[in-house]
Amino acid sequence: MSDADVDAVEDPEGAEAEGGGDGKKKLSGKKLVLFIALPLLLILIGGGTGAYFFLTGGEEHGGEHGEASADGEGGHGEDGEGREGGGQIVFYDLPEMLVNLNSGGKRASYLKITVALELQDATAVPKLELILPRVVHNFQVYLRELRLEDLKGSAGLLRLKEELLIRVQRAAGVVKVNDVLFKEMLVQ
Repeated sequence: MSDADVDAVEDPEGAEAEGGGDGKKKLSGKKLVLFIALPLLLILIGGGTGAYFFLTGGEEHGGEHGEASADGEGGHGEDGEGREGGGQIVFYDLPEMLVNLNSGGKRASYLKITVALELQDATAVPKLELILPRVVHNFQVYLRELRLEDLKGSAGLLRLKEELLIRVQRAAGVVKVNDVLFKEMLVQ
């Protein structure tokens, strides 16, 4: 027997550590940190950062979202804490809309939607009521051109929300509309 054979017989685990075994190695401290601890730390930091921006809405000045609830009857919401200048955030309920979707000659599909607009303060409500027919018109023209595929998934709803916000801001002009909130949405 040679010296290598004697070493292999006396120290079978040493041979595995050198790469001659069946692959059951223990991770060294450096590899453990590099491949396990570091990615976990990066995930936690990224998740914390993402949660911070999600909860604060990505606002740079660190303001808080106001909380309010819609009363459903008059279309005006209760007041909450304002984002800028201490104003009161108001939710304005738009009338329910029922439109047929662009089905391309197939069976008719309908969209029933109810949305609320988040306004900067209560002084914007009378101004919005003056241009409400224009806002509803812009919404209905856009919604009638949608296809059923455009509304699928959360990405579709996010695109719809962004498009409706763009249209209401164009129609509203000087009235500051912060957000479009879906209250009810039914596709049939």
